[in-house]
Amino acid sequence: MKKLLLFFSVFLIPYLCSAENQSIAENEIQSNFDALWVLVAAGLVFLMQAGFKCLEVGLVRQKHIETVAMKNLVDWIVCSLVFFLVGFGFMFGKSYEGVIGIDMFLPENFDIEGGLSLGSIFFLFQLAFVGTAITIVSGAMSERTGFIPYLTASFFIALVIYPVFGHWSWGNLFFEDNSAWLADLGFIDFAGSTVVHSVGAWVSLAGLYLLGPRLGRFDRYGNPKPIKANNLPYGVLGLILLWLGWWGFNGGSTLAWGTDVGTIILNTNLAGAAGGLVGYFHCFIFQKKDGIFEKLLGSVLGGLVAITASVHIQSPFTSIIIGGLAGLVHNYGYDFLLKKMKIDDAVGAIPIHGFCGAFGTIALAFFAPEDQLAHSRWVQVGVQCLGVITCFIWAGGLGYIMFIILKKTVGLRVSPEEERNGISIFPPSSINDDVVEKKSADKEEELSEQELKELLQEMG
Repeated sequence: MKKLLLFFSVFLIPYLCSAENQSIAENEIQSNFDALWVLVAAGLVFLMQAGFKCLEVGLVRQKHIETVAMKNLVDWIVCSLVFFLVGFGFMFGKSYEGVIGIDMFLPENFDIEGGLSLGSIFFLFQLAFVGTAITIVSGAMSERTGFIPYLTASFFIALVIYPVFGHWSWGNLFFEDNSAWLADLGFIDFAGSTVVHSVGAWVSLAGLYLLGPRLGRFDRYGNPKPIKANNLPYGVLGLILLWLGWWGFNGGSTLAWGTDVGTIILNTNLAGAAGGLVGYFHCFIFQKKDGIFEKLLGSVLGGLVAITASVHIQSPFTSIIIGGLAGLVHNYGYDFLLKKMKIDDAVGAIPIHGFCGAFGTIALAFFAPEDQLAHSRWVQVGVQCLGVITCFIWAGGLGYIMFIILKKTVGLRVSPEEERNGISIFPPSSINDDVVEKKSADKEEELSEQELKELLQEMG
C-alpha cells in the first residue's frame, strides 16, 4: 500500500498538476487571441471613419468638401470624450430595470469583477460603433447644416440617444447578469443593423425633415433636379474602405477569436456583393439608369447593413438573398424618399442605414434557422418588429426634439449665401492658400499670353 501511495505521489500528482497548468496556459493564450482580434476589429471599424469621409467628399459638391471633412474629424473628437465620460455608463453600466445603466461613468478601470474580460478593448470597439452612428447624420445633412448645431447634435447622440437604446438591446454584453428589456424579450441584433445604423438614420430623418432640401434640389413643380457628385473615384474609395471596415464591424462582434469569424466575414462580403449586383441591374433595367452611380454604391452598403443583424447565424446562401433583397429595398427607398417625401438626403444615408437596417433586422426572423431564434419564427418576427419600431420612435423622436430646439435657438441651417458659396468654418486664409496661389498663377499666365500677343503684333 505504501508503495502504491509513493507511486501516486511521485508520478501521478505532478502529471495532474502539469495538465492543469497546460489548461490554464491554453486559456490564457485564447484570451490573448480574443483581445488581439477585437482590438484589430476596433481598428478596422475606426477605419470606417475615413471611408465615410471619402464617400461623402465624393458625393457632395466641391465647395462643401472642407466642411464635410472637418465635421467627420470633430464628431469623432466629441464622441470619444462624451462616450467615455457618460455614454458608456448609460449603455453598459449596471442596469436600472433594464432601462439605463447607472454606473461606469468616467471609468478609471474597465477590468471590473463580473465584467467582460476585454476591458478597455471592449470600450474602444464600442466607441467605434458610436462614431459610425454619428457620422451617418453628418453625411445625410451635408451642404446646409451649421457647424455648431451639428457639433451639438453629435454631443447629444453620444450622450443619450445612442447609449440608451444600446442599453435596451446590448446592455448585458459587459455585465452578463444585466437586464436589457429588448434583449430580455428575445430581440436579436448581432452587430447593429438597428442599434447602430438605424439610430443614425432616424436621427438624420428628423433633422432633414426640419432642415429642408438644398437650394436648387427641386424645380418649381417639386421634381428633383440632379446634383452632380464631386468626385466619383473618391466615392468608390470610400466604399472600399467601408467594406473593409465592415469585416471588423461584424467579425469583431463575436468578441472572441474562433472558427466562426471566417464565416461571418464571408457572409458579410457576399451580402454586400449581392446588394450591389441586384441594385445596379435593377436601376439599369427598371429605373432608366436614374442615379445609377449613387444607387450602385448605396446598394452595396445596403446589403452590408442588412446582413449585420444576423450575419452570425446565416448561411452564405441566405446572406446572398438578404443582401440582394436589400439592394431592391435601397433603390425603392431612395426614390420614395426623394420623389415622394421630397426629403433631400445628400448621400442616401436613410435608404442605406434606415430602410435596409430595418429590413435586415426583420429578415433575420425569416431566414435564420429556427433553432437559432429566441422564439418560434412568427413570434420572433413580432419581437424584431417591436425593436425596429422602438428604435424609430426613440431615435427619431428625440432627434426631432433635439433639432427643433437647435432650430429655435442657435439655428440649424446656414445662410443662403453660405450654402451657395460653401460653408466656411475657418478663416479663408487658413485653408485656401493653395486656391489663392493657383488664381495668382493663372493671372500671371494670362498676362504672359497677352504680352506674347503684343510682341507678335509688333513683329508683324
